[in-house]
Amino acid sequence: MKLLNRLILSLSGLLILGHTLAQENPPTGQVLDKIVAKVDNSIVLESEVQKTYIEAIAQSQQGMEAPNRCEVFESLLINKLMVAKAAIDSVMVTEAEVLVQTNNRFNMVMQQFGGDENMLAEIYGKSGDQLKAELEEVIREQLIVQKMRSKITEGITVSPAEVRAFFNSIPRDSLPLFTSEATVGQIVRKPEANPNIREELIAQLLQFKQEILEGKSSFADLAKKYSEDPGSGAQGGDLGFFRRGELAPEYEATSLSLRPGEISDPVETQFGFHMIQLLEIKGNTYNTRHILRIPKASEEDIQKAERYLDSLKKQILDGKIDFAKAAKEYSEDRATSDAGGFFTDPATNSNRLSLRTLEDPVLYFTIDTMKVGDITPPLRFEDPREGTKVRILYYKARYPAHKANLQDDYEKLKAATLRRKEDEVLSKWFLTAKEDVFIDIDPSYDRCNPLQDK
Repeated sequence: MKLLNRLILSLSGLLILGHTLAQENPPTGQVLDKIVAKVDNSIVLESEVQKTYIEAIAQSQQGMEAPNRCEVFESLLINKLMVAKAAIDSVMVTEAEVLVQTNNRFNMVMQQFGGDENMLAEIYGKSGDQLKAELEEVIREQLIVQKMRSKITEGITVSPAEVRAFFNSIPRDSLPLFTSEATVGQIVRKPEANPNIREELIAQLLQFKQEILEGKSSFADLAKKYSEDPGSGAQGGDLGFFRRGELAPEYEATSLSLRPGEISDPVETQFGFHMIQLLEIKGNTYNTRHILRIPKASEEDIQKAERYLDSLKKQILDGKIDFAKAAKEYSEDRATSDAGGFFTDPATNSNRLSLRTLEDPVLYFTIDTMKVGDITPPLRFEDPREGTKVRILYYKARYPAHKANLQDDYEKLKAATLRRKEDEVLSKWFLTAKEDVFIDIDPSYDRCNPLQDK
């Protein structure tokens, strides 16, 4: 089945925001939406195919052929088949898992709107509660599909010999062309606000707590007015359910030390100062709300961080410490520090990546002006959650545009080999599984011959 595994992986992620957020009212005169497939109790809509097709083209990976409409339709159909078979095979996800993922994604969406639920409603015609309900259903399906896929392909690995065989099977005139790539690292420091500002915020949060306990203000009203967490502030500070280990350790420890309804004293995490109220504990998850106040660094504080990085840069250039070791020990960016400060491609875990993958235009243009081996002076940048930070960038290596080869592109070819091997296993499973469920396809998609052995 052509490209099934690649499509299942990409489309299951696209479903969350692509399908849910794009449900706008159709313009006058547009053909009404219709059901184009039924799989037991699940349906596939024409609008779902169209939106996912557009997004799949936009997000097709470098060097990979974009899917056609029939492949997109087939992948959506397979998702529904997996959900139907999961019910038969008793493959389930817990409500706690669904709640955690829903809250995470909802908060991400709200951050895009600066926590303004009115703006969300104005653009998409939905309240926060309506969007959350839709997200919950889509995420439930996504988690089931992921669990079924993991069950079907469990234990599959590829050897170096299989990678070589896969590469040698590609006609030389069909080898994908990869654009130029780079290996780029960073060491990040967050300026520490001076003690006076920190004490003022602690005193303010303690005052909020007193007002709540005396009934002069509600937690939700104060969170909406003062919290600097854009995702939860507009929701009265409600973070929703999270599993243990997913939030900052200090936040979690304080939350789980409270009784339901109890409010904490201010607690500091890497994000700032929180006043927390525990709402509910359910299994291995817990639900809290908080008011976040972020200490703002002064110009003097920022300059202090710049001097720190400038000194660290000199040690690296003098050979007193390796860049990767310095990043692991001193960088305050958890997303890159464990990898020695280097940005990585999430699809392959390789630190060779297209600069476009960095998704940061400022970073892109900075690297574009550098030479291989350069380390920048300390540069300021804005973190949407934590404010002004400072970093140095290291341009370690550049790889020119080239046709795929084993030496330069082993990790990419290994991932492609694994996808093909999983694809073969999934194809056999689909041919058997489709006999166990009811499938009805609209005649407009008969041309695709979905779920046939190809």
